[in-house]
Amino acid sequence: MKNYINKSAEQGFKIGRQSFSRGIFLAPMEGVTDQAFRLICRNMGADLAYTEFIASEALVRNVEKSKSKMLFYEEERPVAIQIFGGNPDVVAESAKMAEDAGADIVDFNCGCWVKKVVGHNAGAALLKDPDLMVEITEKAARSISIPFTVKTRLGWDADSINIIDIAPRLANAGAQALTIHCRTRSMGMTGAADWSWIPKIKEVVNVPVIINGDVTSCESAERAFIETGCDAVMIGRAAIGNPFIFAQIKKYMNTGILPDEPSPRERIETCIEHLHLSLDSKGNIRGLKEFRKHYSGYLKGMFNSSSVRQKLVVAENPVEIEAMLLEFADYISDLEESLIPVLEFA
Repeated sequence: MKNYINKSAEQGFKIGRQSFSRGIFLAPMEGVTDQAFRLICRNMGADLAYTEFIASEALVRNVEKSKSKMLFYEEERPVAIQIFGGNPDVVAESAKMAEDAGADIVDFNCGCWVKKVVGHNAGAALLKDPDLMVEITEKAARSISIPFTVKTRLGWDADSINIIDIAPRLANAGAQALTIHCRTRSMGMTGAADWSWIPKIKEVVNVPVIINGDVTSCESAERAFIETGCDAVMIGRAAIGNPFIFAQIKKYMNTGILPDEPSPRERIETCIEHLHLSLDSKGNIRGLKEFRKHYSGYLKGMFNSSSVRQKLVVAENPVEIEAMLLEFADYISDLEESLIPVLEFA
């Protein structure tokens, strides 16, 4: 087991060699946190970004699609690769593969709630078998020389919340940080996250504790640090189409002043940058196809965005797509300028 001395979030903390101070992390999200999105978020202020979760069984079988999820830009460092599985030997082998791929941190998913994952005794299913979760953690942590961390939930359901018992066992088994999604498996992504468990967990472990669930704004991030004493906050869905949230939170925590929302042009220019990164990492065909889900987030709330989005999702020429987006940015700018006299008069 690796030794670790915990410090308060105000003083800063470490995961292995990586140092953080009131960390703002990008959560692992399947189909979202690919190379392109991770780099955008890192450039926008995320202190650490996690890959999409990767099946350990697929990695050891050398499935190319799964192995490709471990690719990253050097500018992303520190890089956290997340794996999942239910077989101690296989998870340990896949953790070593992640280390060999260049990861700075290997994270183990014990929180995914979807049926196809828990049905294979992985993800949140391990909450029903703490002994196996601990065995996997110990074997995997010993198989690598970089930090092994764990992301999990409060328990399987409201009647079986066991995180207070599990957390110290995971830390003693070698987990160098714990991320707690403050919902049970049965809640999925619904209902309010219960942050009250974080201070209780902090009392029984000596490793950093990262809070996940309902951190969606500058105010909620600051409140999470103040109310729970967490070492870092992890942001998931709130960052989709809104990578600006990381810089906004940091500015708010440093100044106490709510930052302005990015202008439509800033959002569109970031969308274009994100698109180019997607094409760079995946090629034109796959990159365009998989990027389509991001248009709605970047264009959200803009006048007449639905008609533009309908054209974007069927367009296949990157040059035309960029021209279309820039033309829409000009249209929105002209529209806003035409409204200024009306607003001033009102």
